[in-house]
Amino acid sequence: MEKKPQLIVAEAKILPEVFTKVLEVKKLMAQKGEKSFASACKRVGISRSAYYKYKDSIFSYEELFTQRIVNMYLLLSDSPGVLSSALAYLHGMKANILTVNQSIPVDGAAAVNISLRLTGDSDDELASLDSITELDGVLEVKILSAE
Repeated sequence: MEKKPQLIVAEAKILPEVFTKVLEVKKLMAQKGEKSFASACKRVGISRSAYYKYKDSIFSYEELFTQRIVNMYLLLSDSPGVLSSALAYLHGMKANILTVNQSIPVDGAAAVNISLRLTGDSDDELASLDSITELDGVLEVKILSAE
């Protein structure tokens, strides 16, 4: 039976510098700032072994606890600009859109599944997501999951 990991939140300034450097390497690689982990480690100033020792155990607080992933279903009328206006609405909420999957329209309507990341007050944002139905051409909205 695997033990559940114990998480501790600590201010970065009291931790060994290697922890913040591991986060820097992870960010560099995620944003394609370096071509290899070796070059990213060299740029940040830590050994590859230190990076590999801690990479699976160190995450920024924002990554784990302040972001919420929402999966939603929209039924949109098959009219020009409807999907674009829904995406613009989500952009106005400062939602980071992760995936968009749209089916081929049938009988004048297309199903769209959107996964997005919310970073603010999640309850208010979820309520705002429901109001997307007020947009022209949005026929139905369902929140499938919110983590």
